[in-house]
Amino acid sequence: MELLNKIEAALAGLYKGAPKLSQNAKKTIVNIWPIAALVFGALQLWAAWVLWDWGRKVNQVVDVFNAYLGTDVGVRNLSAIYWISLVVLVLDAILLLAAYRGLKARAKSGWNLLFYGALLNALYGVFSAFNDYGGAGSLIIQLIVSAIVLYFLFAIRDQYSGAKSSANAV
Repeated sequence: MELLNKIEAALAGLYKGAPKLSQNAKKTIVNIWPIAALVFGALQLWAAWVLWDWGRKVNQVVDVFNAYLGTDVGVRNLSAIYWISLVVLVLDAILLLAAYRGLKARAKSGWNLLFYGALLNALYGVFSAFNDYGGAGSLIIQLIVSAIVLYFLFAIRDQYSGAKSSANAV
């Protein structure tokens, strides 16, 4: 937890100089955030299921080729990167879904779960860059999305109980 607190403090310092949101914009985001967490959590679970299904179908095709060509020339299993990506995607979905209650109550715990999810999403981008369907484009998109989410998270952090203002945290 201490490492995550250090990362939070470092990012708070980084986003401290970012353009500030108006109070109305902050309130709007705080009101939308719980529903957005549910929607994106469900979408992440769906994406994980699609990734798992693709992997299952690829395994079936590989099995056919292995049977036809002989097992010593074929691929027997999906890569570890595939499985790591799948696990990270499911964990990210769980964090988003778990954040709903805390976000609804404007508790710092809900904000923390979104923060951890944003960090995990950036990590997912790294793993998906090594998948055949991902690549550098996937990494860049995931990092951009994570940076945008982190901007909004730090812009509204002071709206959650127990949170320090981004301007005061370093």
